[in-house]
Amino acid sequence: MSEDFIVGLHAVLTALRQRPERISGVWVNEERIDKRVQGVLDAARDAGVKFHRVPRAKLDEMARGLRHQGAVARVRLAPAAGEAGLAAYVAGLRGPALMLVLDGVQDPHNLGACLRVADAAGCAGVVLPRDRAAPVSAVARRAASGAAESVKLFQVVNLARAMRDLREAGFWLIGATQDAPDELYEVDLTGRVALVLGGEGQGLRRLTREHCDRLIRIPMAGAVESLNVSVAAGVCLYEAVRQRRDPRDPAA
Repeated sequence: MSEDFIVGLHAVLTALRQRPERISGVWVNEERIDKRVQGVLDAARDAGVKFHRVPRAKLDEMARGLRHQGAVARVRLAPAAGEAGLAAYVAGLRGPALMLVLDGVQDPHNLGACLRVADAAGCAGVVLPRDRAAPVSAVARRAASGAAESVKLFQVVNLARAMRDLREAGFWLIGATQDAPDELYEVDLTGRVALVLGGEGQGLRRLTREHCDRLIRIPMAGAVESLNVSVAAGVCLYEAVRQRRDPRDPAA
């Protein structure tokens, strides 16, 4: 099992709460004694994880240029589930689950932001291609602000086959592309839905588009032609969240 670093107070705290068994150590800035750092130390203590107070220079070295806010954790990386794990997982889901499929997002900051919004929107899981895409690195984990440890991830060799597995499990595959005939707000997103978004620049690849059941676009009223992939993921996922809210619920 390989290891990597998680950096940033919120990311480290979330990892300690969500996956403490994977954390082999926590390091915090010895000069900080505020509540946020103390919260990390308390969580490490509660989880039985060793923690160390070290100079800021040590954290700078461990974080390798990332903004660490005074906290770094070493995490054991479990092997990512692939197609077989995805097929078994979605077959066991119940109800109108929501999934996110990312087709070749190259920027780790964008990947992390997509994971963060997927977690916030209550996605049952995120599917990523293993090749020609950003890895779930320390940079992506930092941008995800803890979501890389809480959201269910699947890194697959064959994205088209993974999409077929989703369809066989009852998911409606809806791809987002700016040349689609239908707008996002015209589509029913209340059932089992997997939203499929493409990477920076290229968007959805031809084969990925062909495996979608329907293509939609986000209406654009200004001069820009497209949105950042993480912003587009947020718009699409939260439209699905909005449609799924019970209008009789006073919190809706």
